[in-house]
Parts: sequence; structure tokens; C-alpha cells
Amino acid sequence: MNKLFQCLALVVFLTACSQKPKFDALVMPVSSTIPVNDTDSKDSIILKAAHVVPTPNQYEALKNEFIAFIHFGPNTFTRMEWGNGMEDPKVFNLKNLDTDQWCKAMSDAGMKKVILTVKHHDGFVLWQSRYTDHGIMSTPFQDGKGDVLRELSESCKKYGLKLGVYLSPADLFQIENEEGLYGNLSEYTERTIPRPVEGRPFENKTTFTFKVDDYNEYFLNQLFELLTEYGPIHEVWFDGAHPKRKGGQTYNYLAWKELIRTLAPETVIFGKEDIRWCGNEAGDTRDTEWNVIPYLEDPANLNKFEDITAEDIGSREKLYNAKFLHYQQAEINTSIREGWFYRDDTDQKVRSTDDVFDIYERSVGGNATFLLNIPPNREGKFSPEDVRVLEEVGQRIRETYSNNLLADAKGPKNILDANDALFEVLDKENAELVLSTKAPITFNRLVLQEAIATHGERVEQHALDAWINNEWQEIAVSTNIGYKRILRFPEVTTNKVRVRFLQSRWYPAISFVGAYYYNTRPPQLAIERDVNGMVSIAPKKEDFGWKPHGQDISANLNGDYIIRYTTDGSMPTANSPIYEDPFSLAAGEVKAVAQINDQLGAVVERELGVMKKDWKLLQQSSAQSGREGAAAFDADPTTYWQSASNNQNHYLSLDLGAEYALKGFTYTPQKAHRDGMIEKGVLKISADGKSWKTLESFEFGNLINDPTTRKHVFKSVVNTRYIRIESREIAGGGKVATIAEVDFLLEEK
Repeated sequence: MNKLFQCLALVVFLTACSQKPKFDALVMPVSSTIPVNDTDSKDSIILKAAHVVPTPNQYEALKNEFIAFIHFGPNTFTRMEWGNGMEDPKVFNLKNLDTDQWCKAMSDAGMKKVILTVKHHDGFVLWQSRYTDHGIMSTPFQDGKGDVLRELSESCKKYGLKLGVYLSPADLFQIENEEGLYGNLSEYTERTIPRPVEGRPFENKTTFTFKVDDYNEYFLNQLFELLTEYGPIHEVWFDGAHPKRKGGQTYNYLAWKELIRTLAPETVIFGKEDIRWCGNEAGDTRDTEWNVIPYLEDPANLNKFEDITAEDIGSREKLYNAKFLHYQQAEINTSIREGWFYRDDTDQKVRSTDDVFDIYERSVGGNATFLLNIPPNREGKFSPEDVRVLEEVGQRIRETYSNNLLADAKGPKNILDANDALFEVLDKENAELVLSTKAPITFNRLVLQEAIATHGERVEQHALDAWINNEWQEIAVSTNIGYKRILRFPEVTTNKVRVRFLQSRWYPAISFVGAYYYNTRPPQLAIERDVNGMVSIAPKKEDFGWKPHGQDISANLNGDYIIRYTTDGSMPTANSPIYEDPFSLAAGEVKAVAQINDQLGAVVERELGVMKKDWKLLQQSSAQSGREGAAAFDADPTTYWQSASNNQNHYLSLDLGAEYALKGFTYTPQKAHRDGMIEKGVLKISADGKSWKTLESFEFGNLINDPTTRKHVFKSVVNTRYIRIESREIAGGGKVATIAEVDFLLEEK
């Protein structure tokens, strides 16, 4: 195969100057993985990259675009982000379950697939497994006969949703249980999957023989149950998190894959060679998301995959060092609520419709899939606020993207219909598309798609122009396209548009161009306060996927707006004070909303603690050069304190300048890298800043994957001037401690 690719590459470069686009399919065969040879030039590597295509399963997964995550289990009832595996199954005190309500809400949102956490890291299972009693079979729900996955599967069929399962490789129950299988140092021997269980035969008579240990056998048996008795399963989701390890346990992924590919031929596998993690859980997206990924080993034979978190993962420079070029799409996964599991309606913020729709456009319109988590509450339903947001997002998607204003335009017909099997292959050197309409159209969104199923990802840079005042005016410039690119810009009225393809890896193959109008909403806002207590409110910085060329993005994209705000805890209305300039606020809660005409946008709120003007650093356990302790309270989250690297308990001791009645604190981890996030710690107080006594301990989960500000409320109000934050455990086993910002919240008067 390698010699074949070498020969084809040579033919390509001997004929490149005279090659016509219509012969593109004859130049090089396409594949989801293409090897790179030592003799390949940089040009031949880029040519190969232009012929890497998704598998049919990957392409179908991309076309789902917007899908759902469901985190549900003991954590729902214990209000923990991560369980410890030692919970009594009866804490899962479910009385009612309404998976029809889930599926209706997801369908209304425009979602096409739902992935259920059938087993999270705590090892508790949500289906009637033959191989454990640590799960729903040991709860009061339906007298131990309940099956959440079964009910969800039936509801998915009713509402036309595809089904996926999240089966955590990590299993704290199997780790903590004395007879647990995880890391029990059992021998690798040949085992038959599935292992027969008396009285519960399988209808599917397929069997496998694998050389595995006890835990891998257990895992394979459970996969067999899921894939044969609840299908069809369209995605298997493997989380890479490891809350705790034991006994040097390893996973035999190649055996897992063989079983999955055999039993569920339509499925894609997340966390492995099919789909990769985007690198964060905050809904952030890359400006350029390439799905052609460089590998040093053949992905088909890898037993372990690393998280790909760098900002640049698929540029030309990254590809030059590859041994294999592999198609691997990204999922942008985040939660509609703070945290993955439901805690409370009053103590858990829900993302606004504006926020979710923005992530939808950035992810789906950025060559990725949007995976949004909606955690059911303890009544077995989605909470009303979550349902409202889902319904509004679905309505907004339909209103915006149902009417292609270029559907009847004059231009290549293959790119104006909805048939992704039709496309237009363009000239590589002077590639452009010009489309004209009989009457002027007004639009502020342009959708572009490449024919990636047959021709791969090729466009590296493109620009949009509009014919205005008898000349072309550049509207937006962006980078790659891939499955889909959504360009967002201030509204334009014209009867002629031009898309220029400024740089490509090979002849661009465009399958779709569409223009749409988004009913402009007021911008999302952000609230900041400096060390002197001056509060400022401004539009949230957003990623528009294009270069503004000197335009005021917030003013033009969102129209003319005003900001209204309150500081007394009440919700801002059209009659609230208008924000004009920064104002002073020692402490309290600020809520703000942008307004365009009579329309109010999403409310943003921020609880502001003790003003930091008079704070002083009393002591620090240590600090690295340029990362002194004062950076932890300078009101700038981009700076941070970083301790020395050792095994000590790191700490900062602070003088707040006066005695305050404190009800809690917030911790903002630094985001520059993943080291130093304080997962467990203690707070101490002092009457003189010298002798310290413990106030209470705190714990924050999932910091590495979700480095957002965390809040800890004290068991009772404490009056103090001197306070110390001290680490006990660093996320990921780190040796340094870091704090971007620490804030102390005041008891309300």
C-alpha cells in the first residue's frame, strides 16, 4: 500500500500543472487513514491530507450536528460531581421517570441523538446487568426491576432519536470493593464473551474469545449486554478520566473495539479513533478545527489514545511530522447547567438560550459536533428552565436556518440544493463562486460545506464578498470549512455574493452554500470589577469565526443596544438604570441585561465579594518567579500565584484589611495549563494573622477538564479579617498549587 501511494504521489506532481478538476477522483484514492512515508515531500503530505475522508459512520455522526448527553445516577441524589464508588445503591432514590419528556425536549431542540451515562466513574449501572448488583437492581425503583436505559431506548424510538451509551472505563466500585475486579492483578487468560449467567440467556448467540483479565472480561460482558439488548446503539462514549487507579490496571481497547464493530456496525466510538474530545468542557471552540489529525502510529492498532488539547492540531506544520494522517472529528461537550449532574434549581445556574445557540453556531459551524448535557432532576425529569432553553434554542435554529436565501440564486446548481452527494470541484489557483439573486437579499449568516465524504477537507482560507455600491466589499475572512462553516457578520443587503477560496490543499470540492438571516438579539454581557471596586459591564467576548477588519464587532453584530442593571439582587427590566460608565460597588450582586428597542437579552449576574483594594499578602508557602501570591487577588484572572514544586501543603495567608462576616468563598483556577488546580483543601482563620485554626475543608471536582470558578459556602457565617487557603490535594496528582483569583463572599444584611 505504501508503494502505491508513493507512485500515485509521483504521478500527481508530474501532472499537477495540467490536471483538471474533473479528474480529481483519479489522482489519489481516498481513505480515512493514509500513511506518510519517509520519502514524502511536504507537498505530497499535504496532497495526502486532502484525500483523507471520514468513514460512513463518522459522516453520519457529523450530520447529526446537535446531540444530547444525559448524566444521571447516584450523584443526582448526593449532589456530588463525582461519586466515590462506596455509595449505597439505595441513595438512588428514584420514584418517577419520564424519558418521554426528555426525548420530546431534545427533539424540540433539534437534537438527533442522546448518550446516556449508563455507568459513571462510581460503577453504578442504570440497566439490569447480569454481572453486578451495584446498580438500579439494588434500588427501590420499580422494586428493583427498573431500567433507565430500557425506557430511554423506547422513548428514542418514539421521538426518532438515535441512542448512545457512556460506559466509564474507570470504576470506583470495582476499585474500592474488596472483591472488586479493577486492578486485582488477575492473569490474562482466554475468556469467552459473554460469560453465561444461569437463568438469563442472550437472544444474540454471537460469542467472542479474548485473552483478557478479570476487569476487561467484566467490561466486555457489559458491552455485550448494551450492544445486543438495547440497540441499535449509534455511539459508545469512553471517558478518559481516572479518579483513582489500582493495581496497574490497563484496558484492552482492541478487544473492546472488535466486539463493538461486530455487534454495532453503525456505531462510532468516542475517545478513540472515531471521535475525539475537543479539549475542554466549557463549550470553547477552536478558530480552526481540522479533522485530519497527524499520528505517529497507526490509529487502527492503538490501544491507548491521548487527549488532543492543543490549539493547533492539524495545520500544515503539524502534518509534516506525521506517520499517519487520520480522520477524527471533534465533539464540543459541555453542560446546560453548572456541573454534569443535577444539584438544585436554585443553586445551579442554567445557560441562557443565547449562550447555547452561540455554542451551537460555533461548534456545528466550526466543523464539529455539539454535545450538550441536560441532567435530569430527582423527579426523573428535565427541570422547567432547562426545557424552556431547549425549546427556545430549537425554535431559533429553525427560524434562522430553515430558509436559504440563495436557494433560487443564479450559480452552480450542485451547491444550492440540499443534496450532499452533489458538489462543485473548483479550480485550485483561481477558485471562487459567484451567486446572484433576482432581488436583493438581507442576510448575516453564510453556511459553507465541503464534499468531505468523497473529497476530504481542502480549503484552508476563504473570504466572503458582497456587491455593494457597484463594487465588491469584503465581509468576512475565515480559515477552513470541512463539514460545515457558519460565517457570522453584521447584516448585509445585496443581490450578488462572492466566495473566494484563498488557499487550499487541493482542488476545493464545495457541496453547499447558503445565506440566512438571524433575527438579531441583544448581546451577551460580562461583569468585571477591579481591585478598587469599580464595576464595568460590556458585551462578552465572542468567537465569530472571522476577522472583523476594523469593525466594532459588538456594536455592528448586535445592533445599537443599551445596558440596564441592578445592584439590589432584583432582576433588571426595561425600567432599570442604564449603565453608562464604571461605578463603585464595595460588595453585592450585580445583574445586567442588554436591550435593543423593546427586546431584552439574557440576564448576566455576578456576586461580588469583599473589595480587594486593602488586601495584603501575609504569608505564602512559596512562589515561583513572576507568580507571587499577590496575583491571586489582583482582580485579573489571567495572572496567578504558583507555588514551588514539592509535596508540601501549599498556602496563602491573607489580610482582608478589616473584619467581615463571610458566608463562603470562590476559587478561580488558572487556565494557562492544567497543573496546580486545588482539588481539596482547608480554610483557616486567625485573630492576629499569626496563630491559625481550621475553619473547614473544601473539595472541587473535575477541575482539569472544567477549570471554571467554583463556589464553596461555609456551614455557618464566620467573622474574620485574617484567612488562609491551604491545599491538601492537587488535581491530577500535581506538585504545585495555583490560584488565579480567590474571592470571599459577604453575608447578606
